[in-house]
Amino acid sequence: MIEKMLPFQFVKKSPFYGSWKGMNYRIIAKEGKLETCVFPGPYIFDKTPEEKKTYAIFDFSEEGYDAAIDFLNKEFRTGEWRKKA
Repeated sequence: MIEKMLPFQFVKKSPFYGSWKGMNYRIIAKEGKLETCVFPGPYIFDKTPEEKKTYAIFDFSEEGYDAAIDFLNKEFRTGEWRKKA
């Protein structure tokens, strides 16, 4: 399970990259929103083809950050990201 490892203040200033058991992810502030992306390993975001990435957009707020973490956990549980590997 993915948890909030960094405070929202960090995500406001820097992209947050991570991985969990083969599922890679990124949360980034973009155009006043939080863009969240899930993609299969082993490659980094920039080397992974777009068709293997799943995106979701959330409000740029503490609540949006919580929703982004929930999205990551849902994606991990459903395993949809594995189908794109």
